[in-house]
Amino acid sequence: MSDVNKDRGISPSSGIHQTKREPAGSTATPMINDAQKVPAIAAPMINDAQKVSAIGGFIAGGLAACGAVTFTNPIELIKTRMQLQGELSKSQKGEAKMYKNPFQAFKVIYQHEGLRGLQQGLLCGYYYQLGLNGCRIGLYEPSRLCLTKLLAPSKIKDDGVLVGNLFINVLAGFISGAAGAVLASPFFLIKTRMQSFSKTGAVGQQTHYLGAWDGLKQIYTHEGFKGLYRGVDAAVLRTGAGSAAQLPVYYLTKNFVLKHHIAQDDSFLLHFISASMAGLGVAVVMNPWDVVLTRMYNQKGNLYKNPLDCFKKIVAIEGPMALYKGFWAQLFRVAPHSILTLMFMEQCMKVPKQLQKGAKATPKQLQKGAKTEPIQSQYGSETIDGDKIDNRQ
Repeated sequence: MSDVNKDRGISPSSGIHQTKREPAGSTATPMINDAQKVPAIAAPMINDAQKVSAIGGFIAGGLAACGAVTFTNPIELIKTRMQLQGELSKSQKGEAKMYKNPFQAFKVIYQHEGLRGLQQGLLCGYYYQLGLNGCRIGLYEPSRLCLTKLLAPSKIKDDGVLVGNLFINVLAGFISGAAGAVLASPFFLIKTRMQSFSKTGAVGQQTHYLGAWDGLKQIYTHEGFKGLYRGVDAAVLRTGAGSAAQLPVYYLTKNFVLKHHIAQDDSFLLHFISASMAGLGVAVVMNPWDVVLTRMYNQKGNLYKNPLDCFKKIVAIEGPMALYKGFWAQLFRVAPHSILTLMFMEQCMKVPKQLQKGAKATPKQLQKGAKTEPIQSQYGSETIDGDKIDNRQ
């Protein structure tokens, strides 16, 4: 057994890391050879999601988003009504508006409809988030891997770790978001119509559903299967654009914060800063397509033929700034929703990671209570019974 292996406590027969006993009062210092000495943060850094299976990511992403939407659903409702206000009509100076800003809208809705009115469409929102974010987060890493193999195979290291590529990350975000949008589109359609419905503060066209399943039944009965996917093309553009911004911005910010030692790895501050920047990016990129989607979902007839037609009509009749109707409500919704979703995701991801990690342990290791075989971390270091050894190349 080599001197290095002796110091690191590695048994040549078992390959299991063992803790080297040090004299009392001394500090254990891991041995690192010259080839392993690198700067404190190696770039590019890889996100944690790639160690989780697509199914694990789907479940973690869906549950995380459900937790987030519980708190952000009232803001989503306000945003929806503000986007429908003044549909295809030129605003007149001094014209009275039902909803003037997000805070006033919150007050009006609460006064006339109560807390239940503010949480209208919440259950439908859960179904939507499970489908959308399950796909969006669960398929992001598999999409990134496939695209890297197809477009930039040289970016895959010998150990299977991906080297970051902005174009591939954005494209993977768009693809995973688009897939989620297609799967969950019927529930977003129903949620939009449920949230726009009001007996006292009606804006846009009004449709009354008792719930998500009643909405599915009514739409299928009157409009057929095609009706369930009304506006799905706009949903793909909206969610694809949002996802193309959110996940890459989140991981880029996370890597930047770690590289400049602004926050520690896996800390609350790290996740909060990264998720906040991701939320801002999503709000800016997604809002125009969100307005288009809301209009197309809420229409009963054929006001708009397709997303492009809707986009053109809004700009021609209401002006370009109409594409940013409800932006502040959007930001107030997306920012906390992104923060909560991505922070919940970090916690939810720990469960499938532990399950996958435990599956790698041998019966002998489990019997002795030993740790599993060393696993390459996202920053290229391994842990040996609590001692972190830097092995980045």
